[in-house]
Amino acid sequence: MTAPTVRLRRTVAAPPRRVYRAWLEPDLLARWMAPGPFAVTRIEVDERVGGRFRVWHGADGTEAGGFEAEIVELVPDRKIAFRWGFVGPNRASGPRFDSRLVVEFADGPGDTTELTLVHDRLDDLDAALPDVAGQVGVGWAMVLDQLGAVLVG
Repeated sequence: MTAPTVRLRRTVAAPPRRVYRAWLEPDLLARWMAPGPFAVTRIEVDERVGGRFRVWHGADGTEAGGFEAEIVELVPDRKIAFRWGFVGPNRASGPRFDSRLVVEFADGPGDTTELTLVHDRLDDLDAALPDVAGQVGVGWAMVLDQLGAVLVG
């Protein structure tokens, strides 16, 4: 069985440059890159092809895991592609589930951005943790809504 591909589109009330930067600036990422009850506890971004992109999540003082990613493509104001890894609270010694995340930013009407997110290659995560894999789309929907709110607010 192949894990579903997550495809989401959002119109964000900010220009593409601002939305693109929100994916790369730690201070902005900390305000929106955590789904549901989680909060961002730490972020590292090495903004270059081959650079690390790491996000730690926690809830109620407990480390919950997060993401260990590598930036594989940067097209300023237009596209970011990652080799995306889901990790649990034991980042160094626990399993890592690699996938691919591509986010594209196009000019929308007025001063808006048409954001397209495609997250695929979720097979390893689906095989090991099907309940988690089944929530990837829901998690991205939550954080994209938060991204829009942060950029408007």
